[in-house]
Amino acid sequence: MLQTFTPDCLPLLIGSFPMNDHLAASRLIMDYTPAIPLWVQLPVFPEEGMVLQFLPGMPGVVSQGGKTFIDTAAESFDDDLLLFFEDYMAVHENPERLPASRFALTETTGKGVAALLDTLGRMETQPVAVKGQVTGPVTFCTGVKDQDGRAIFYNETLREAAVDHLALNARWQIRTLSGPGCPVIIFIDEPALAGFGSSELISISKEAILGCLQEVVAAIHADGGLAGIHVCANTDWSLVLESGADIVNFDAYAYFDRFVLYGSQVRDFLAGGRFLAWGIVPTLKPEVIEHETVDSLHAAMMERFRQIESLGIAPADLRAQSFITPSCGLGSLSLDLANRVLALTRDLSSRIRETV
Repeated sequence: MLQTFTPDCLPLLIGSFPMNDHLAASRLIMDYTPAIPLWVQLPVFPEEGMVLQFLPGMPGVVSQGGKTFIDTAAESFDDDLLLFFEDYMAVHENPERLPASRFALTETTGKGVAALLDTLGRMETQPVAVKGQVTGPVTFCTGVKDQDGRAIFYNETLREAAVDHLALNARWQIRTLSGPGCPVIIFIDEPALAGFGSSELISISKEAILGCLQEVVAAIHADGGLAGIHVCANTDWSLVLESGADIVNFDAYAYFDRFVLYGSQVRDFLAGGRFLAWGIVPTLKPEVIEHETVDSLHAAMMERFRQIESLGIAPADLRAQSFITPSCGLGSLSLDLANRVLALTRDLSSRIRETV
């Protein structure tokens, strides 16, 4: 059964942090956002890069000459592919097999999950929700290449394998993080959607993208999780709003003017009881992070709230159906700037919850 709750402008984080210690990063999260802890991605470790973290378990993976790719020309590839789909069917029909399957994060790639489980075991107060994340199928399939440098999105069989792989990983995360008994949120991180409609993704149809997103969303729902989609730049927001996701996370600091152009779809999305995660705390430019304050961001949020309310959304409903987030992950920032973003996110959330 799909779990739900009321966000009520609680602070929520993205995944990446500029640290090299998973337990320390997990403790830092508890200092700022204990209501909704998440597992951390630390991109200082190459195996926790957005694509590489979820690549193990895919068929035909080869590391050669400093590059990791899928070698469809290898003699063993067809056998590898067949075994992959056999494993997928076995686990899909019996999800209890997920922990020992190729679809789970490994001891190497899943250190952030292990640190979060350690943190959850020490909590005296149950969190409101727990969050994980998986690289989105479009970002993954345009980031992973074959031996000829061609993105696997254009290979229908490999694309299907990748979407199946990510979908089952999301289900594994929900089952792994469900110990506290509160809702589990899984964000589908899709930075590549910023390129939809550009020359980079010109040959990829909206229908193909929607199909990929909807399969991962459906997998999250199958285990009772809440599905979010995070895009840290502008995109065709109708794609995201129509995906079936429960939460849409957008850069409300830099791209709100583009997002609000989809007003009728945003209204319908909220009317359906779903949630907006407002990425109002900037993360891109150090000078902007240093310049903004809780007061300035609060004023910006109130103006943005008024524009959404003008679509016919009651103020109380908008507050109840909103999260406050950074605009993107913090992995590329200095630790001092990351701490400032965390403090701004926490304190802005508190201010809004006190005043709206």
